[in-house]
Amino acid sequence: MKSKLPEIGKISPEVFDELIYPRLGAKRDSVIVPPQNGVDVGIVEIGDQAVAMTTDPVFIVPEYGFDRAAWFAIHILASDVVTSGLPPTYLSIDLNLPMSMTEANLEIMWEVMHQECEKLGMAVVCGHTARYDNCHYPMVGGATVMAVGSKDAYVTPGLAKAGDQIIITKGPGIEAAGIFAAMFPDRLASEFGDAFKKEAEQLFYQMSVVEDALTAVSVGVRERGVTAMHDATECGIRGGVYELAQAAGLGVRLYMDRVTVNQTAVQVCRHFGIEDVFAAISEGTLILSCRPHASADIISALTRKGIPASVAGELTPPQTGMTVIENGRESSFEHPRVDPFWNAFYQTLKG
Repeated sequence: MKSKLPEIGKISPEVFDELIYPRLGAKRDSVIVPPQNGVDVGIVEIGDQAVAMTTDPVFIVPEYGFDRAAWFAIHILASDVVTSGLPPTYLSIDLNLPMSMTEANLEIMWEVMHQECEKLGMAVVCGHTARYDNCHYPMVGGATVMAVGSKDAYVTPGLAKAGDQIIITKGPGIEAAGIFAAMFPDRLASEFGDAFKKEAEQLFYQMSVVEDALTAVSVGVRERGVTAMHDATECGIRGGVYELAQAAGLGVRLYMDRVTVNQTAVQVCRHFGIEDVFAAISEGTLILSCRPHASADIISALTRKGIPASVAGELTPPQTGMTVIENGRESSFEHPRVDPFWNAFYQTLKG
């Protein structure tokens, strides 16, 4: 019997629905947003507060440099939790370090992690730190981030409605391009010159949606503004928009020519063999839905922060299905399923 598990990357929605979702431990009425496909957080109510939580690997790639790797590790974690609309508040972190990690490397990594948590207002409240055999980069542990706020301040796809507009920040392929630029700077310099290489390397520090999300919800949430948010990680903008609409139980119309595009990111991705940049991993690209009357104010707020963004579609009644308009043609919108980044990345490593 053929396995339903993927060769690499996240499990499919079908495996989640069949294996994970029916087995979620004890039932508690305080859980108001349980695990769902296309939703980056779970949310519980504790007293008069909402607590959003997310868990991810601690992802450290030495080739980035331990300072950049640590920055990215914290922002991966925080980027998921802020899609709740609540600010990152607490961090619980488990570090299962490789035997090859030195004290100097750990000091650099932890100092940057501390500094980023401090900037984000996130307190480290507990953890575990040790070195073990058979622990290897890049997955060196796991962490949970919690965001705390009032019960009327969070957002989730269940609050979205048909007619809500879709706003997308920064554009496609931000993470894919940022990783390629960090890993293969000499190749980019040789092909495109030093100025282009430096511009591409700056994409690394765009791989966070923390500022995007907190800026968007500053305009308002629910009936006053943002209704749902999703970080365009694996399968990029195509996967992220599909997942947000699916989690909301709605259809969607996505206009690809209206999506803001970073031409440097596109050029880097295509140089390394990714043709469909809109399906490539894009941590740092925020997908959000909002009430139509708030979209202009949200775009203005993002623009003031130097974050490119555009209205690129709308949520529709579920019976209309998923539709994409691309190169002047309208077609059924399918989830990419497989992110093209992984194959391109490993082929590049092989030389």
